[in-house]
Amino acid sequence: MNKASIADKVHEMLGGTKAQAERAVDLVVDSIIGGLKGGDEVSIAGLGIFSTKMRAARQGRNPRTGESIQIQAMRIPKFRAAKALKDAVK
Repeated sequence: MNKASIADKVHEMLGGTKAQAERAVDLVVDSIIGGLKGGDEVSIAGLGIFSTKMRAARQGRNPRTGESIQIQAMRIPKFRAAKALKDAVK
């Protein structure tokens, strides 16, 4: 399943046009991304919690040359599934 198929499901359930359904899905995704960029946790009941965490700086290797490189610290997205989602998938 991808974003287009989710938009199709929204279109089937709510009616309207396909463009409106696609905009609704885009709005949800953009809201989650915006919240994470702002440093907030995004919690969706029954689905889970989207958050960010810091990954420490570390040494890495260039696979082509074997040269050692420094990888900077960065924020990465994280997702914790809700109990309802875990139970539904079992």
